[in-house]
Amino acid sequence: MFDTLLAQAGLAEIHQKVLDGERLSYDDGLRLYRTPNLPAVGYLANLVRERMNGHRAYFVRNQHINYTNVCNKSCLFCSFYAPPKDPAGYVLSPEQVQDRVRQYITIPISEIHMVGGVNPKLPYSYYLDVVRAIKEVRPAVSLKAFTMIEIEQIRRVAKKPLDETLMELKEAGVDALPGGGAEVFSDRVHEELFQAKSDSDKWLETARTAHLIGLPSNATMLYGHVEQTDEKVYHFVKLRELQDETNGFLAFIPLSWHPERTAIEHLPGPTGQMDLREIAVARLMLDNFPHIKSFWIMNSPAVTQVALWYGADDMDGSVLEYEITRDPVTDRMQALTRTQMLDMIAEAGREPIERDALYHIIDRPEPMRIVTSDK
Repeated sequence: MFDTLLAQAGLAEIHQKVLDGERLSYDDGLRLYRTPNLPAVGYLANLVRERMNGHRAYFVRNQHINYTNVCNKSCLFCSFYAPPKDPAGYVLSPEQVQDRVRQYITIPISEIHMVGGVNPKLPYSYYLDVVRAIKEVRPAVSLKAFTMIEIEQIRRVAKKPLDETLMELKEAGVDALPGGGAEVFSDRVHEELFQAKSDSDKWLETARTAHLIGLPSNATMLYGHVEQTDEKVYHFVKLRELQDETNGFLAFIPLSWHPERTAIEHLPGPTGQMDLREIAVARLMLDNFPHIKSFWIMNSPAVTQVALWYGADDMDGSVLEYEITRDPVTDRMQALTRTQMLDMIAEAGREPIERDALYHIIDRPEPMRIVTSDK
């Protein structure tokens, strides 16, 4: 039955490649995007997902910290940043970052995710001090900090080679890089939406250097704004090539763009169907990435549950506070408890695995049993 459905969707050749474990081509990626039969794409992605990760669904008890919202890049898709000298801008001191960490000291967090704007006023010592401050309060936590774009700024103010800068951040306590700032690997989109930011070649070179000195990272792609299908497939191919070279990527996270409060908020945002397709195509194209994440903050918990059958094997975690696509005054508290995450995974019919930032297994908890009633 599935063979017939896949043939009708024009995906029979891709299906055979998936069964044979053969790498999909650029043209295959285009076809996966263009077929109207989304469930067929999801079926293929689930074959790969289960071959690589079985029924496991990873989650993490984590905390997000944004050390500054001051940024000089003026990306048109961003609602988070405040330009330099804007009264809405802030910078957390190392002591204030420690206060944020202590706020959740009773929760057994295993990952802290820290990113911020590209703030031209911060000295190199600030970044090292903030990292050390976090590790002073929670020395056992896995610290995932600084996007490739932030790393370029840190290298600039350090006035040191990239590899030396990364090594010093690692020695201070950075365990992995989060992989944001990739946006879409397209000169056209770069020029239209984020021309002040480093281009894709610089992002890839920074990731390459991090991997080679022993700092793994995630990778991302921001979708749902002005990008085109061929640009997204190209993005996957470039990431796949670098992973072949370094094997340093832990996970890929498709990031669903939120238009509210951005300079291009007149554009419609992504739909749930688009979210699922991005996850599914990523799982099929990125055959050398061990994990695909559905970030529930951006995709919603409901779409993330479905995504666990469309190629995703990770739903991120508790998050606690999130400011990037949320109003930092009225909508900052964004959290799931451990019980809620277990419930979500159980309802989706998957096996929960608690991890840290490096995918070391923390626990294999029994999922909360779902009780049904005929009443």
